[in-house]
Amino acid sequence: MTSAPIPSSDSQSHHESNNPSNEDYDSFGGINLREVFTRLYQGLAPTLGFAAMGLAVAAVVFIVGSPFMEVTTSMRVEFAFDGYAKGEYPDHSKFQPEDMCAPDIIIEALRKLGLETTEDFQTKVRAALTIEGLISPNVVKERDRLRAAGQIPAAYVPDEYLVTLTLPRKVPLSYRQREVLLNEIVSTYQEKFERTYADIPLAFGNAFESLRTADYYEYELILNTEIQNIASYLSQQLDQAKTFRSPTTNLSFSDLLKQTEVLSEIRFYETLGLIRQNGLSRNRKIAIMKMDYRLQILEDQEQKAIEEEKVVDDLLAKSMERSQNYVLGVKSHATEQRTESPILDQGLIDSLLANDAYNFLVRQALKAGLTVKNIQAEKAELLERRKGMEAFNKNNTEDQSAIIASVQKSLTDLEDSYKGLISNVRKTHADFAKQQFADAIRISMQAVTGSKYKPLAVACAVGGFIGLALGMGLSLLGVFVGSRKV
Repeated sequence: MTSAPIPSSDSQSHHESNNPSNEDYDSFGGINLREVFTRLYQGLAPTLGFAAMGLAVAAVVFIVGSPFMEVTTSMRVEFAFDGYAKGEYPDHSKFQPEDMCAPDIIIEALRKLGLETTEDFQTKVRAALTIEGLISPNVVKERDRLRAAGQIPAAYVPDEYLVTLTLPRKVPLSYRQREVLLNEIVSTYQEKFERTYADIPLAFGNAFESLRTADYYEYELILNTEIQNIASYLSQQLDQAKTFRSPTTNLSFSDLLKQTEVLSEIRFYETLGLIRQNGLSRNRKIAIMKMDYRLQILEDQEQKAIEEEKVVDDLLAKSMERSQNYVLGVKSHATEQRTESPILDQGLIDSLLANDAYNFLVRQALKAGLTVKNIQAEKAELLERRKGMEAFNKNNTEDQSAIIASVQKSLTDLEDSYKGLISNVRKTHADFAKQQFADAIRISMQAVTGSKYKPLAVACAVGGFIGLALGMGLSLLGVFVGSRKV
């Protein structure tokens, strides 16, 4: 039998260099991976125990501290009404998103839901409410581009706001109650907005309620004031919506304004003419006493207005003299030779100030003069009415009864026409408000509250991860808890 040749030492070393050992395969960057996995396997049981312990401890800590943790309920609200882009309400008052958290809104919302309305709880709810404007990234990029171009961006008012209610868990409100409370706060704010800017005032159209307790001679004042208020309101609405026509009444504000004029010229004049011509009164002595008192007040106002008019006229005369001197001063400065003449010199500035003062005094003089004339006109009208009442034949009770019956019939016809007009105005306004303020305040996202189980799951996950990391770290260090696996 022939024996195989024995390889030389050189060929053996070359073979070992081309075939690395298993230890080389189990090493990475100087770390023996086999040893690492061996230690992790040997400490697997303690590691899982630490993970379970960390999970349990985290769950216990979360449950114990849960009453003191805060829960956030959030919703989104959009605004869109006339003047909003300028930061104004429809009546040009300043808009502030914090108006949704006003004390009257909070207490009304709590009262509607039957919740506690104590001062302490109201303060707690107000402090828990926050309102943040939501700005899209496109708007931010556009404003940054304007700044980079050297331009100053205009003030930006966000269209959408995030409203959040953050209360501790121990507050005796369920998640559902918190969502309902937040919705009710926004709904109450919507109702207040509609009452202020969309609804007709409650006192509108109640003239005949005042007539029931008034004397006959006072009818003219009440009815004329009412017709002026209606005409003023319709004129204001006509300026805002010239082409609007109500689908309910098929009337525009221009049509209603014409109906108001017809009502005043036909019905009002008939009733008020009968009362004035015959000097009607329920109690003539008291009526004359009221007129005398009103005349005395008008005389005092007239004297005061006349004195104010004199003061304004004197100041206006002095201002005219000073303005002429300023003009001469400016002309003299203009003739002087100057090498470097400024754009505005002191003489021109004084002249501008004098012109402003003069214009202001002209307006005040016009106002004072009109005030005096109005008082004198009202005084003359009241004197004429008092004279007519004194001249009435008090002994002719039969004629007076017939006239009163005629006035009552006229009042009945007037009231029917008046109620018809007010009904048309209310219906037309309701259609206009529905169109104008339908999306003035809109909830873009209903109130939602985070899940009560998600924070617990996160806490348990963090605790379990910490325990797992601790067990793995001890195993890598060679520290084993309990019996060691072989």
